[in-house]
Amino acid sequence: MLFTLDKMECRKNLYQQIYERLKEHMMNGRLQANEKLPSKRQLAEQLQVSVNTVTNAYEQLLAEGYIYTKERKGYYVENITPFIQRGSLQKLPKDLKECTQNKEGWLSLSHMTSDISMFPVQEWMKCQQKAIANHKRELSELGHFQGPYMVRQTIARMIAMSRGVVCEPEQIVIGAGTQLLIRNLMGLSKRDSVVAVEDPGYSRFYTLLKNMGFDVRALPIDDKGIAMDEVDDCSINYLFVTPSHQFPTGKIMPINRRIELLNWSTQGQDRYIIEDDYDSEFKYETDSIPSLQSLDQNQRIIYTGTFSKTILPGLRISYMVLPPDMLRKYRKHYRHLMQSSNALSLYTLYYFIETGAYARHLKRMTHHYESKRKELMGQIRERFGEKVAIEDIPAGLHFLARFQTKKSYEEVEEDAKRKKLEIYSMRRFMLANKYQTPGVVDLVLGFANIQEEQIPEAVKRLERVLLG
Repeated sequence: MLFTLDKMECRKNLYQQIYERLKEHMMNGRLQANEKLPSKRQLAEQLQVSVNTVTNAYEQLLAEGYIYTKERKGYYVENITPFIQRGSLQKLPKDLKECTQNKEGWLSLSHMTSDISMFPVQEWMKCQQKAIANHKRELSELGHFQGPYMVRQTIARMIAMSRGVVCEPEQIVIGAGTQLLIRNLMGLSKRDSVVAVEDPGYSRFYTLLKNMGFDVRALPIDDKGIAMDEVDDCSINYLFVTPSHQFPTGKIMPINRRIELLNWSTQGQDRYIIEDDYDSEFKYETDSIPSLQSLDQNQRIIYTGTFSKTILPGLRISYMVLPPDMLRKYRKHYRHLMQSSNALSLYTLYYFIETGAYARHLKRMTHHYESKRKELMGQIRERFGEKVAIEDIPAGLHFLARFQTKKSYEEVEEDAKRKKLEIYSMRRFMLANKYQTPGVVDLVLGFANIQEEQIPEAVKRLERVLLG
């Protein structure tokens, strides 16, 4: 054989070197199809290695299909189909390369994050240990595609108490994020269905629905939520709303508008309202606002919720509540699917809720967020004075602030990056209606992921961005 081994090479075993050299000879034609290879003993003597080393190399080549054996005759080279070469192998194009952003020195007023500094890790780990100890069989199997029944049962009780949601555990579908659940839900619908969303609103849903091929209408909102005259003018099949804390303006839909929406849903076949209750757990100064679903008498509301804001966003646990007729379709269409959320996390969540740890954490975080919210609003009002108007709606993890400035949205966004301040302007949430009021910039300011002691510096940077 026309090769030698580098016995000083420590990164690869000797059998790997033999395997690679033989494979190279086969692929470049030095060893022809059906050519007999040296016996294991012959090659071992030639290379001055053990027979076992050569055996390991031959067995790997045999397993991958490079060689074959004839009984009592030895090993032979397979007839390997040559590659069709259509140019040299290129590196990944620059536009597809990813680069990690250095976040050192950044301050975040993002609406997309939550504060995990106070998360009760030890209590969560205890619940995880219970899950492992008590559910070994369930964790070794593929569970129900809607999620474990006992977890759905606990979620059903929880949202009945906290949000007034009326449902049975069978109606709940758990999944790895609301986006995934919505994609599955809309996969049941006819492609000529008309879908409406709030504008400004959640751009990820808007983009998802457009990419799925639906006729998506972006309808404006007024001071009570989505504008009913716009809803009545469209032949809508699915209407997406955020009534308990409109995203991104924060408006809370009053009872009269809620009843108008529910009445609209009954005035035609195949009309559904998707209620996205994304951060309704956090309500300050007054009790929580009941869900729209709690008022529904006609099974027309599809309710969605998530644990991303209250526990750890990276766990990816969301759920939706389906009316019976939609549940029947869902089960027929998706019975083959595997549950997308991690089973261990779901059983851990079960014990986290059942032991009362979740309720305690939620109460603790509500007080914590209320304090940060007041501090951030107070600092902004003190520094900007009459040049800011804040939508002070005591709910959720963000608020809308309107600033007087000579800068455009683009200039504000670019300057914020230079000053290492993470903010999101209303431009991100404008869907079909791309408006801009001269001399005014609207910002959606989150307070979850900034520490209270960092707020003064963040507001200083915000002032330099907007007025500097």
